Amino acid sequence: MPSYATVGSNRIEQARAFYDALLATAGYEKAFDHPSGGRIYRGPGGMFGVLRPHDGGEASFGNGQMTGFAMDSRAGVDAFHATALEMGGTCEGAPGLRGGNSTSYFAYVRDLDGNKLCAFCFKPEG
Repeated sequence: MPSYATVGSNRIEQARAFYDALLATAGYEKAFDHPSGGRIYRGPGGMFGVLRPHDGGEASFGNGQMTGFAMDSRAGVDAFHATALEMGGTCEGAPGLRGGNSTSYFAYVRDLDGNKLCAFCFKPEG
């Protein structure tokens, strides 16, 4: 499991507000503000950052790239998904069971810049 992941943003102030709200649902909090204007978060799965691209170019999302956040419950997955949508993200797959396994519960969203994010839980309901 990687220790940290970052995504680029062209709307850094909006992205900071988006991720402040969204990552709180996954137990992450602000670690520090990055010199690029972005923000680094610390949580149970390591570190996550939203940054302006180092090369000064436009940020773009990676086709096939996704960052997943492990949640303690299905309610946590639901809250992550709902918060993303409330903050202007888009749905890429509503919360629900995946892969024919009765405990694989996933939800998918895209952030304000199109980066794909996932919240997941492998615990049974309740």
